[in-house]
Amino acid sequence: MHLLFVTSLVPDGKPTTGYEIANAAIIDGLVRAGIHVTVLGFIWPGSSPSDPDNTIVLGEVDVRNDTASLPQKLRWLGKALVSGLTVSSVKLRVISSDRLRTAIGSAGNFDAYVLNGVTLAGAFEDCFSDKPQIFVAHNVEHHSAWENAQAATNIVQKFLFRRESRLLAGLEGRLCRRASFVFTLAEQDIKALGLAESGRAAELPLVTGADTAKMADRRLEHDLGLIGTWTWQSNRIGLEWFLREVAPHLDKGIGITVAGSIPADLKTAWPKVNFAGRVPDAVEFVRSCAVIPLISRAGTGVQLKTIETFEMGLPSVATSLSVRGIANIPENCTVADDPQAFARAIGIMVTRVRSGEDLTCSGDVFRAAQLTRFDSQLRLGLDELGQVLGRVGP
Repeated sequence: MHLLFVTSLVPDGKPTTGYEIANAAIIDGLVRAGIHVTVLGFIWPGSSPSDPDNTIVLGEVDVRNDTASLPQKLRWLGKALVSGLTVSSVKLRVISSDRLRTAIGSAGNFDAYVLNGVTLAGAFEDCFSDKPQIFVAHNVEHHSAWENAQAATNIVQKFLFRRESRLLAGLEGRLCRRASFVFTLAEQDIKALGLAESGRAAELPLVTGADTAKMADRRLEHDLGLIGTWTWQSNRIGLEWFLREVAPHLDKGIGITVAGSIPADLKTAWPKVNFAGRVPDAVEFVRSCAVIPLISRAGTGVQLKTIETFEMGLPSVATSLSVRGIANIPENCTVADDPQAFARAIGIMVTRVRSGEDLTCSGDVFRAAQLTRFDSQLRLGLDELGQVLGRVGP
């Protein structure tokens, strides 16, 4: 079977976002299943595809809000309002539909599309209707946008997030109805997308490719370490909750280090927090932290930072949302949603680590369980697609 994997960003071997990590895991899984995969999409400026022989690059794009100029953001917004598309999809409208169809044609004779996420599929909906489709829903995007609207304090942001939510709800509904099979990254999202009784949806338990080696010889430099793209609203909601609700209950001697892209107003609001910015090596950063707080309070899908932490065997304290969709939670992870309970669990772990106790564990068992279930769940969708292809012909 030959599948065309349609994604906003093609793998370049240097995944820096949860979306890119998930993409690589899904493509790897398809290849393990014996599928011939051709990847089609855009690439970060200055990057090259990790598998050029099986990749069709549509061009270079930088879709990050935090690095975009104000005029660029206004252009994106204006095009979205005029076209009736989401802002995320408009960012990919840098080529014509005809050029996209030509690129699709260059893939040769393939059997079906894998529409990976809503962004590129939403930018060019009419270009993928000629063959059967598998849809990969990384999140329930309309729900995440609605949560962002509820959390926004600016009236313009509220309006824009509500608009995105409305448009995404329609888009996700259409993609799910057209798809021969739908994969989500968390079981709860199947119900949220209205597919619980459909018999054509399954969740994919991901792995991140994190180093699963023993962490006992790691050099600790930070008590608590958090890393992420904090300019993304769903991530910011969790970070603000942690700093506002949890941090005041921590022992004054416990240090907090936050790595990743940080909005300037957060730095101003919490001057005592060590905002490290972008770090040279994300893996080395988390290895150097005694305890990893997993602080998701909004969003859908699975939390890739949680999976990475579990694969590396690092001790953690997590909200229940941070471990959604994960069946096997390691013993060195404490789950707590109450801020005081969360802080108390952190205090206990930090004290134990400072006393010389090794709270790390092997992540190999967790990773093996995730991979086994991933492959079995993926097979469900591929078998269903095979039946559809048998019905519609070659």
